[in-house]
Amino acid sequence: MSLINDIRHFFEKHGFDVSSRLADRMGIRTANVRLFFVYISFVTFGFSFAIYLTLAFLLRLKDMVRTKRTSVFDL
Repeated sequence: MSLINDIRHFFEKHGFDVSSRLADRMGIRTANVRLFFVYISFVTFGFSFAIYLTLAFLLRLKDMVRTKRTSVFDL
């Protein structure tokens, strides 16, 4: 169990160190950098979900327009 805690501690320490270094280099607060990363992750997820819904709608529309008719009397 100690090994898992050591690994978790290592990644938490160095993961937050990335955002603090970036904030120091840009001259802004660290909380703003972390908040930016959270917002960007939500935007990218929402964008991919919107593309999925659009493609599903277009495929459904294509199926409704191009139905296979077996004879002339199916109109």
